[in-house]
Amino acid sequence: MRYHVDMAMNPKKIVRVVLPGSSVKTAEETYRKSRIKALQMRYGYPARDLRIIAVTGTNGKTTTCAFINEMLKSAGYRTAMFTTAAVEVDGEHDLNKRHTTVPVTAELLSFFKDAQDKEVDYVVLEVTSHALHQHKLLDIPIEVAVMTNLSQDHLDYHGTMDEYAAMKARLFNSYLKPTYCVLNHDDPRYTYYEKQSIGLVDSYGTNRGCSVQFKDVRTTTDGSRFTLASEGETVGTRIRLAGEFNIYNAVAAATVGKVLGLSLKQIAKGVETLNGVAGRMQSIEAGQNFTVFVDYAVTPDAIEQALLSLKQRTKGKVHIVFGATGNRDKDKRPKMGKAAAQHADFIYLTDDETYTEDAAEIRAQVMKGIKAAKGKSKTQEIGDRKKAIQAALKAAKKGDIVYITGIGHQDSRNMGGNLEPWNEAEVITKLLKNNKK
Repeated sequence: MRYHVDMAMNPKKIVRVVLPGSSVKTAEETYRKSRIKALQMRYGYPARDLRIIAVTGTNGKTTTCAFINEMLKSAGYRTAMFTTAAVEVDGEHDLNKRHTTVPVTAELLSFFKDAQDKEVDYVVLEVTSHALHQHKLLDIPIEVAVMTNLSQDHLDYHGTMDEYAAMKARLFNSYLKPTYCVLNHDDPRYTYYEKQSIGLVDSYGTNRGCSVQFKDVRTTTDGSRFTLASEGETVGTRIRLAGEFNIYNAVAAATVGKVLGLSLKQIAKGVETLNGVAGRMQSIEAGQNFTVFVDYAVTPDAIEQALLSLKQRTKGKVHIVFGATGNRDKDKRPKMGKAAAQHADFIYLTDDETYTEDAAEIRAQVMKGIKAAKGKSKTQEIGDRKKAIQAALKAAKKGDIVYITGIGHQDSRNMGGNLEPWNEAEVITKLLKNNKK
């Protein structure tokens, strides 16, 4: 059989045209590995001498990285950090404005080179399942591998939860060979990752048997207070981020600190220094008598955990403004709707980023879950995101919480395949100020 190959096509597309389906996967794997090795050689293997702390999981990766970064800086170390929200090298901080889950390999290696040139003590790296599947970290030395949690996401890419879990496991097993593995003892997949881990395992959670345990949790108006316990020693600390899930993120960071030899007092002081993370449970203040949070929760579990935490901290009502992303895992959309219906008092279903999908169809799939959980009567469907946010802000009473999630720190939205300027925090602030006029 003869094939017509457009030589302007990229190599991966050529492979799909020329080879039979059974060989495509092997060819793509070989191509990816070869290309990454070539790029590493071109950049002079910049990660080779770095002490890298890599964080993976479904939810909380970005915030956990931020806690680790601030904790280490508080202890006097020089750091570099690469997350989906921000990139920082030796104190120089910039927002990461890419919409992609996976960093461009050359960009990642350039970051490592900057970290190497600045002679930082530690590198903190957010790692996605996509990056692990695409071998972005091939031959990168990992000193500490961290797991936050695992729940449904990216099944459009991985197919099944088992495959998704297996890709995450690459960070802990013989594929990358980390020296230490930090695992969430309270996560249902803890035993699986413990068995997968090739490095020395330290755990965190509420169990007394954890390397670092947290207890005595008290919710405050500006975060949480709790006690850290490790090896018979206890110390009180606080975080300025709302939600029990952020306590888990902070304690994951605390366990990294223990692995690296920090004292419990240094750890407690360190996690207290994080004031917030852009687009991650970010408070918006414009003189209103209710609370507004911008977040990036895009999974059913993340929405559920956020709403449960928010309901605990207010006697008022909780309003949620959200939608689902186009060209992503469709199976989770009704589950996101169900989570919102079960735990929010009022729902404003709107557009997130549509990419190339029909916006109304995306909302309809989310609405199925809302209806199944009997939440239709408390739901307004408003496709225009600005109008949906405005409706929620106008409806909010004194003491209520308005929770707006999905876009987070981004400064644009992909609508119909085109990027449109959009800064969630700025949009909300302007609307709040206009409402006061």
